[in-house]
Amino acid sequence: MTIYDPRHDAVLRAARTLIDAFARNDTDAYFDAFTEDATFLFHTLPAPLLSRAAYREVWAGWQADGFAVLSCASRNAHISLQGELAIFMHDVDTHVRFGHEDTHSSERETIVFRQYGNRWLACHEHLSVQSG
Repeated sequence: MTIYDPRHDAVLRAARTLIDAFARNDTDAYFDAFTEDATFLFHTLPAPLLSRAAYREVWAGWQADGFAVLSCASRNAHISLQGELAIFMHDVDTHVRFGHEDTHSSERETIVFRQYGNRWLACHEHLSVQSG
């Protein structure tokens, strides 16, 4: 028998808030979902980004080149509660535009959330190619 833990719903809301902001291309709301010291590991970049500011700088460069998120859908979500941390794993289908070129991708993503009082903020994001 599984015991209900209200943290599960809180983490799910935090993940949905982050994903929805990304899907709307709402830069401020998206980055507000991360801690300042959040780290990012994306298969599309040559090195990890070691802060929210570093990622935001890369994001701004993408936007200057015509980047925009057109849609994003999450599926197969799973949450693992680990004390004041929660691991959110899901498959993500994304449609973005770089300049005049639209790109669709299906990837697997892990987002680690840290609890701050009643709020959960993302402190690590890892995006990888979905095989199979």
